[in-house]
Amino acid sequence: MLLIVGLGNPGPQYAGHRHNIGFMALDEIQRHPGFSPWTRKFKGEISEGQIDGEKVLLLKPLTFMNLSGESVGEAARFYKLEPDRIVVIHDELDLAPGKVRVKAGGGNGGHNGLKSIDAHLGKDYRRVRLGIGHPGSKERVNGHVLSDFHKADAVWLEPLLEAFGRHVGLVVAGEDAQFMNRLHMATSGDEPVSAKGSAAPAKAKGQSHIRQARTAAKPALPATGPMADMLKQMFGRKD
Repeated sequence: MLLIVGLGNPGPQYAGHRHNIGFMALDEIQRHPGFSPWTRKFKGEISEGQIDGEKVLLLKPLTFMNLSGESVGEAARFYKLEPDRIVVIHDELDLAPGKVRVKAGGGNGGHNGLKSIDAHLGKDYRRVRLGIGHPGSKERVNGHVLSDFHKADAVWLEPLLEAFGRHVGLVVAGEDAQFMNRLHMATSGDEPVSAKGSAAPAKAKGQSHIRQARTAAKPALPATGPMADMLKQMFGRKD
């Protein structure tokens, strides 16, 4: 069994924040056929399913970012999971927007969610670092991570999240280098046609919810659910 954790802050007011890109990526995975609806457990929301024959538990801690370890620690202890069976998806200031790095262990880089998880699990779990860019000075960091993605960010955010959902099986299989390469090709527009077959359900008219929201004159947003809240935050109002 693999535990995949996405980091973020709960509530619609945070849904479109850069700090919540881990939640956004987890929503793409949860769209795979066979995953259960989100339910409350381990101080978070969980969904269970299978990816390429491997049982996978998705977890969104609802403790707020700084206490993420409380939720992750409870789930890890309940299932008796070793750190190498835990993957944490989080925002990364020190990577350019849309860049992805996967690593096992290492420092927390000042990320409060990782600090909390380190305190409960140690440092040997795997991390998927999703770049959101640095605002340029330390004083601007909090405002940067706790603000919505701009409309212009949809150019890279949309293909990144879609590719994450398509290729997460590579993370499950431990093919981290190939996973990073696939996401790089997707965000740079170089992904071969053969790699674009989605394991997740096709979206309406071949477009993602994000693309529809970005290109429509009057965005037609989903009526309910976490993705609806996120899109309304991101694209349903003027910047």
